[in-house]
Amino acid sequence: MARISSAFLSRSGALATLSLAVLAATLAEPAAAQTQVQWWHAMSGPLGEKLEKLATDFNASQSEYKIVPVYKGTYPEAMTGAIAAFRARQHPAIVQVFEVGTATMMAAKGAIYPTYKLMADAGEPFDPKAYLPAVTGYYTDTAGNMLSFPFNSSTPILYVNKDLFRKAGLDPEAAPKTWPQMEAAAKTLQAAGVACGFTTQWPSWVNLENLSAWHNVPIGTLENGLGGFGTTLTINNPLTVKHWGALADWQKTKVFDYGGRQSKADPKFFSGECAMSIGSSAARAGVLANSRFEVGYGMMPYWPDVPGAPQNAIIGGATLWVLTGRPAAEYKGVAKFFGFLSQPEVQAWWHQNTGYLPITQAAYDLSKAQGFYEKNPGTDVSIRQMTLNPPTANSKGLRFGNFVQVRDVIEEELEATLAGQKTPEAALAAAEKRGNELLRAFEKANP
Repeated sequence: MARISSAFLSRSGALATLSLAVLAATLAEPAAAQTQVQWWHAMSGPLGEKLEKLATDFNASQSEYKIVPVYKGTYPEAMTGAIAAFRARQHPAIVQVFEVGTATMMAAKGAIYPTYKLMADAGEPFDPKAYLPAVTGYYTDTAGNMLSFPFNSSTPILYVNKDLFRKAGLDPEAAPKTWPQMEAAAKTLQAAGVACGFTTQWPSWVNLENLSAWHNVPIGTLENGLGGFGTTLTINNPLTVKHWGALADWQKTKVFDYGGRQSKADPKFFSGECAMSIGSSAARAGVLANSRFEVGYGMMPYWPDVPGAPQNAIIGGATLWVLTGRPAAEYKGVAKFFGFLSQPEVQAWWHQNTGYLPITQAAYDLSKAQGFYEKNPGTDVSIRQMTLNPPTANSKGLRFGNFVQVRDVIEEELEATLAGQKTPEAALAAAEKRGNELLRAFEKANP
């Protein structure tokens, strides 16, 4: 009996040890493994940090899904990388694509899980009417369905170095409104010892795409491509010829100083070399982080001899596209994440801390109720530009195939103009011809 009891106790001890080991292992692992969702993006620096915070906050708000942001370089690099990864079946569920990649993504038949369908399939609340029309119109099909999620939308605005304005005897609260006023202010600043009057980010976006919308001038037929295939560019027009000619003249004396493509001109403004810069409203986070002077804001300048100007600005930035071919559980996480991003509190925080437009009316109303615009004068410039007048067929936006390459062509020809190698007329004629060839190539590849 004693031996039986001893054996029993021995077995009981072993079982107890085993149970404790199982319990420890259970406690060491989550009750259910989280579903990880990769999000490829193109944001670095201060904006990248704020994007990471959005993912972190969403992950902390629930335990089923984990959004994993992965930086993939510039906008063009992120888009082309995602396309290559899709072909290799190694793609993420979400990819951030800039606005000029919209036509390319829409043409990728079978690769895109439309946002409106994703949200419906997941049973997540989704009301397209809650989003600002000026934003969503860019990313909907002809039936009004939202194809991608409007994550970060921006528009070009004027940034001013108020300290240099004071030094030159200019009113720091009165940003120039017209191009002649920009020229006059630049010359006054230069007389006070400032090397450069102004520079610009994203040359084509600022000096052709938004220039045209701001003056209600088309850059292509069929409502700038929004009406479908068969569009042709009309950029060789009197407005653009005049503007590029002025830039070329100003370049000679540094009234205007070209700083490169994308946001490569930023250091000229950050350092005080240039007193003004026209750049994305979303550059505000970077401007405030990198500048050691008081920053002012203004609307884009316009040419006062153009009837009806200014009209309204168009957006830039990017949306989130969902790619097919991922596990079903990931799509439920994506839908939850999009719902999280749409919350007024989340959108208001993103808008206020980056300069991107609030994508919903509720987020704008909340920012206003919180006194954000009153406490931060000028931070509503982007919204006022977008809503200045009801959009026309010329100012709703644009949607051209191969526009990433078309934009490169436009900027090559602008650079030739600024270098004195071509007249504005010759450069724009060449850009139009080369651009139309790219449009026809896109249509041929996407019948």
